[in-house]
Amino acid sequence: MSLFHIRRMLCCFGLFLGLMPALSLAADKAAGQVTVQWLGHAAFKLTSVAGKVILIDPFITKNPKLSAEQKDLSKLGKIDLILVTHAHGDHVGDGPALAKQHNAPLYGPPGLNSTLVALGELPAELAPRFNKGGVITPLGDGIKITMTRAEHSSEYLWTNPKTSQAEVHVGGEPAGFIIEFENGFKIYHMGDTGLFGDMSLISRYYQPDLVMIPIGGHFVMNPKDAAFATTHYFKPKFAIPMHYGTNPNLKGRPEEYIGELGKSTTKVLNMKFWEVVKF
Repeated sequence: MSLFHIRRMLCCFGLFLGLMPALSLAADKAAGQVTVQWLGHAAFKLTSVAGKVILIDPFITKNPKLSAEQKDLSKLGKIDLILVTHAHGDHVGDGPALAKQHNAPLYGPPGLNSTLVALGELPAELAPRFNKGGVITPLGDGIKITMTRAEHSSEYLWTNPKTSQAEVHVGGEPAGFIIEFENGFKIYHMGDTGLFGDMSLISRYYQPDLVMIPIGGHFVMNPKDAAFATTHYFKPKFAIPMHYGTNPNLKGRPEEYIGELGKSTTKVLNMKFWEVVKF
């Protein structure tokens, strides 16, 4: 072997050693887990591989099904970002208060964010705007968030502190969110929605691993509707039923949803309040 080839081999080996820490870091990140905690109703706390915390639809202190301890917002720990699917009170919930407490941006339908700023509920810097089809990376390039369509309504009911009168304001169009994490795991929080044909497009294009799906009925899909969406459109690895049992109108139950699914490759996670799962 010539001296040239020996030098070239040593150079390549040195280059490989220089890349090893980066390769190791990438492997560690890919091997990490995403943590999902159900906070009741449609509220979830997501913790990314790198420890970034995302809160979705934080209806907590006014949720009648939660205990006093579960309503203690200080127990949530740090929050980096808040997502709100639409303007109804059981989804906006404690979002503005938590955004200000943690200096965490709140992303919702742009019409809702504009209303929150106009009414003085949030400063503009904590109510950034984006829209359906838009992709944002507010927590770094490793986490992508996309706003999707939902079939619902989205008016914002607000009590004017000067008059004590209830007012209805623009809430923007309802939405869902696709969240892709550092390890490639994708969650689809559907928000409040009925069945619609574009669920098929969302499934084919984004291919979520976990679907958080409303099953309560009356205002959203019932268990039969949710099962149809699961088997005909999404076929995800995992599904978490949500938005049921909080008020008498939301009669659908996970057991009914599981029964309607029949034989399915989707694993349904029938979670309890504050339960945690990892992916």
